[in-house]
Amino acid sequence: MAANFWTSSHQKQLLDQEEVDVVHPLDKDKGITLEDFKLIKMHMANYILKLAQHVKVRQRVVATAVAYMRRVYTRKSMNEYDPRLVAPTCLYLASKAEESTVQARLLVFVLKKLYSDEKYRYDRYEIKDILEMEMKILEALNYYLVVFHPYRALSQLLQDAGLNDISMTQLTWGLVNDTYKTDLVLIHAPHLIALACIYVASVLREKDTTAWFEELRIDMNAVKNISMEILDFYENHRMITDERIIAALSKLNLKP
Repeated sequence: MAANFWTSSHQKQLLDQEEVDVVHPLDKDKGITLEDFKLIKMHMANYILKLAQHVKVRQRVVATAVAYMRRVYTRKSMNEYDPRLVAPTCLYLASKAEESTVQARLLVFVLKKLYSDEKYRYDRYEIKDILEMEMKILEALNYYLVVFHPYRALSQLLQDAGLNDISMTQLTWGLVNDTYKTDLVLIHAPHLIALACIYVASVLREKDTTAWFEELRIDMNAVKNISMEILDFYENHRMITDERIIAALSKLNLKP
């Protein structure tokens, strides 16, 4: 495992926004737009979080699972790789990668308990389906499983800035969690995401961090651009409805 982000496979696999915002031709043929694509990925990130809460794994496992899911769909079609199966399988794989293993049978049990009445039958898969999809996801990820997250950098940076009180810690941690509802983890280094969350939080809490950011000598344009992406997410998220998500999913013609 790489000792730090700069020598890791994660750093080498960072993508440009244009590379992430590509709808697979097979999905395009089904009428999936870029907006649909983003909605489905966000829905699946929430799906992973809901499963994780029931099987009781750490937030780091959730973040790694979401990163896997998002990375898979930069390379594979949603029609070929059913999101209903990819999401729990990514959680299963992430739990092993992060040494917090969840048994496949437990995931299947939770799926059937939570989603037995769902229209799109999230509960239709069995243990063998998760194990088979695990191999496909490993191949799609080129067996690169190391993911660095903003959480460690966030704690260190908050302490350095003298902002590690409960209010700022909770706010910035929540902001980082919400970045996984976007593709930021595929595009930006984790410390820049952490800094952007601190920047947003300091504005919201009216904390003057100008001098501290200047001392860091980092690319403030990058930090501010990420901050704007985070704020844009919150602005757009208010307009997302279940109906829009269902409409996007229906275009995949998921088999019941």
